Amino acid sequence: MIRNLLKLTSFNPVQRTSGIRGNFQGFIDFFGLLRIHNWVKNLTLLLPVFFAGMMFSLSQEQVFRLGITVLGFCFTSSFIYIINDIRDVDFDRLHPKKQNRPIASGRVGITQALAVSVALLLLAAGCMYFLTWQIRAFMLLYLVMNILYCFGMKNIAIVDVSSISLGFVLRLLAGGYACEVAISHWIIILVFLLMFSIALAKRRDDLVLTKDADQNLRKSQNGYNLQFIDIAKSISFSVTLVAYLIYSVSEDVMVRFGSRHMYVTSLPVFLGIMRYLQLSIVHKKSGSPVDLLLSDWFIKTVISVWILMFFIILYV
Repeated sequence: MIRNLLKLTSFNPVQRTSGIRGNFQGFIDFFGLLRIHNWVKNLTLLLPVFFAGMMFSLSQEQVFRLGITVLGFCFTSSFIYIINDIRDVDFDRLHPKKQNRPIASGRVGITQALAVSVALLLLAAGCMYFLTWQIRAFMLLYLVMNILYCFGMKNIAIVDVSSISLGFVLRLLAGGYACEVAISHWIIILVFLLMFSIALAKRRDDLVLTKDADQNLRKSQNGYNLQFIDIAKSISFSVTLVAYLIYSVSEDVMVRFGSRHMYVTSLPVFLGIMRYLQLSIVHKKSGSPVDLLLSDWFIKTVISVWILMFFIILYV
């Protein structure tokens, strides 16, 4: 593995800098390596405690353990981002957006990136020290799965998007154990289905970007085309919506939440899915789910309304 990484250090020295240039630029490049804006994905760890109605009743020990778990996953995910950027450096240079990333642009050398990744791995290991063996197991499984993703699984169509979805499920399970909350099978199913659908939309964006190019941006694109992605994405989002509708009218769910109006929360879910499909197919903006979450007012509104509805049901 190390030998494969070191081979990538031999790209054109003209494109490399002699270090991270300037304090300000170095600061930007460092955070660009970590992709801190993607840490928002680790908020998935908070879902179990939120839906358990325990946000304001956690003990200090549980709060500490949950915080360390979130931090550990942040360090681990940033480690994976760096390894993936090193592995994909040649493909990223062909990508209209990814070519500006610190490693692909040559602003940060491979050796420097590896040094940062080792530091992140040590920080993640330090976080594990304070956690239970179950949470450590989920973090290690997440780490191993994503390393396998970087070194081969991402090149296999369908397997690539499935592994991304499983990564969110592992976050979910770790968050449940951190707060000692039982996790419903419904939340596992819905998180997997939704993330699978969003990952398919992201693959569609890659196909659109390389439609007129001579080379694919990733090997898994050989197993995809626009027609398949559109059909698969429509099926996946439809199954997600149907699963949520069944969840919202399930008798045991209504009893657990103490409300017979759970079905009302389906409206923002439906609107959010429709908006995401619109952005993906009509506006071709499904490349980065996090960017859409942070920038699209429609999606931010429906997510806020959905959270508010559940907050009222659970806490008011």
